[in-house]
Amino acid sequence: MIKDITIGQYLNVDSPVHRMDARMKIILTVIFIVSIFLCKNFAALGLMLLFSALVILLSKVPFKMVLKSMKPIAIIVVFTSILNIFYIKGGTPLLDWKFIHITTNGIFTALFMAIRIICLVVFSSILTYTTTPTMLTDALEKLLSPLKLFKIPVSTLAMMMTLALRFIPTLIDEIDRITNAQKARGADLEDGNFIQRVKALVPIIVPLFVSSIRRAYELADAMDCRCYTGGPGRTRMKQMKFHTGDFVSLVVIAVYVAGVVLLNHFLGAVLVK
Repeated sequence: MIKDITIGQYLNVDSPVHRMDARMKIILTVIFIVSIFLCKNFAALGLMLLFSALVILLSKVPFKMVLKSMKPIAIIVVFTSILNIFYIKGGTPLLDWKFIHITTNGIFTALFMAIRIICLVVFSSILTYTTTPTMLTDALEKLLSPLKLFKIPVSTLAMMMTLALRFIPTLIDEIDRITNAQKARGADLEDGNFIQRVKALVPIIVPLFVSSIRRAYELADAMDCRCYTGGPGRTRMKQMKFHTGDFVSLVVIAVYVAGVVLLNHFLGAVLVK
């Protein structure tokens, strides 16, 4: 399961999504996330799925990697769906037996929530698959630059967020290495009850924290040795520029959001209170 976490990885291929400006990709991702929660009926939900499939095709990200990004959230999706099925009331009753009450509203809510979570994770993964950590840092710094008026260290915040994203794959590899080392020493990490399995994680968590702190100090020393300061006076080898394709993408997602709003307006909400 740990190896299936793909957040923070970059896939180096040539695609229209890869060539887009990183700032525009972040803006479009935020707009899409907002649109996810605007879908109120199955028609709008279908339009959202169609748009997601189109973006995946344009990004040229292998479908296996997309499925791999969804594996870690499978338990969350199933658990959330079950809660919605049994605890959401309203609509037409489907099953009413003792303490079990299932209605159409619960089924629809579970379906909507599951699809929303999946699309949220997939679209966020597409952003990291198609954008390098360096470009993400520069884009975040540019987008957050208005906060400099309030004396907020934007460059530091952007660097912190990007480093956190960048080191997720590194920490995953570290966990896998430590786990294999503990198993080679005879540690039993898979058998026993829940409490015993939690206690068995201590020999993994402690070395992981030590390794992470040591890696952080090494990174700080490396940045100091290279005289990294960030902020004013810092130059960039690649200057970000908006191109025609970026504005076309903005128009396309605007049409998509307008379609979702219109479908909600004319068809109404599927969930009955």
